[in-house]
Amino acid sequence: MEKISSKPVRGARDILPAEMRVRDHLEQTIAGIYRAHGFSRIETPALENIDLLLGSEGGDNLKMLFTILKRGDKLAPKAGATSRDLCDIGLRYDLTLPLSRFYANNAEQLELPFKAIQIGNVFRAERPQKGRFRAFKQCDIDIIGDPDVTAEIELIATTAKALMAAGFDDFTIKVNDRRLLTAFITAAGFNAGDVGSVCISLDKADKIGTDGVKAELAEKGYDAAMVSDFVDAVAEVNLDNIDDRVDGAAAVADLKRVIETTTALAAGRYRIEFDFTLIRGMGYYTGQVFEVRWGDVGYSIAGGGRYDNMIGRYTKTSVPAVGFSIGFERIVGLLMEREAGAAKTERRAALFHRADADMAAVIAQADELREAGYSVNLITQKKKLGKQIGHCEAAGYAGFMVFGRDEAVKAFDGE
Repeated sequence: MEKISSKPVRGARDILPAEMRVRDHLEQTIAGIYRAHGFSRIETPALENIDLLLGSEGGDNLKMLFTILKRGDKLAPKAGATSRDLCDIGLRYDLTLPLSRFYANNAEQLELPFKAIQIGNVFRAERPQKGRFRAFKQCDIDIIGDPDVTAEIELIATTAKALMAAGFDDFTIKVNDRRLLTAFITAAGFNAGDVGSVCISLDKADKIGTDGVKAELAEKGYDAAMVSDFVDAVAEVNLDNIDDRVDGAAAVADLKRVIETTTALAAGRYRIEFDFTLIRGMGYYTGQVFEVRWGDVGYSIAGGGRYDNMIGRYTKTSVPAVGFSIGFERIVGLLMEREAGAAKTERRAALFHRADADMAAVIAQADELREAGYSVNLITQKKKLGKQIGHCEAAGYAGFMVFGRDEAVKAFDGE
């Protein structure tokens, strides 16, 4: 019989206890902050109808859908069959689309505005590489039913608190408004239908520079002189001159209000910046968008924006909504790299006992330690106890205790 591989499928991974402790600690920390700010946790299925997924504006994520074949008599392959012909279900690629469907389906039982927490796995059939998987966890908060930018302000401030509680500081939250950028693009001479293509190139400015953006737009067939003037003009837009450069007084006023208020709330602990080249990849964003950068890592650790038109697809009326997603996997990776998180802060203790010990008494001793705030692991004592103790120290335990010998938990350094 051919040996079956024990490795996980490509693009997925097993998570060992050391990382799982960091993940659990991070999730509990973030969820605790969110709950303290009035958000309620919900859960949506990993499976969604294929029509809902393909009918969204998920950008490039729609090219990476995991779809599930129809079953039984419903599956009738034919020449030229499309995804809709062969499949009726797919795996969610983010948490925003399922939330919109969830609200439309349960609106009568939810308060308004509704403040949701979602923490769960999403799935994208992309090419696996370091730090990028086909199944990964997202961590979102959303406010549904509030059309005012007070919702943006609350989301930015709450997400910042969660990041700081997770051990991050001195980060930068970039803010822009898709409405203003769209108006600027069309005013520069591009057709309304070209906005998406122009944004895709402009979004690469931090990676390929302004010259690279100009070259890419020129390769797409746009007039070189118009492209050059446009890219240079985008770089010159700031909060001081945006009123004169862009048509959209109300949107500008909202943008300034959000930036001024969140800057005051930051109190110097992190920065709020206006970035006119900030796009965000999803096509469903309708207003302000935001993104968090930290240190010299070349990627964002959180992002989001307003999506006022999505829920209206499933209801008779439009419902405003805005959300902010923390890059859970990226933050776990950073915490593991700098050896921070639960593995070093959780009060884990090992309680060693002989195989013939009175287990009722051993468990009673462990329960006393748990009441004192320890997480206790019972371990049967072997001949080489020193080796066992060394293993616990390497695993990040706070200390150990030998049943029947020690009166208290001992630190590994003997103190």
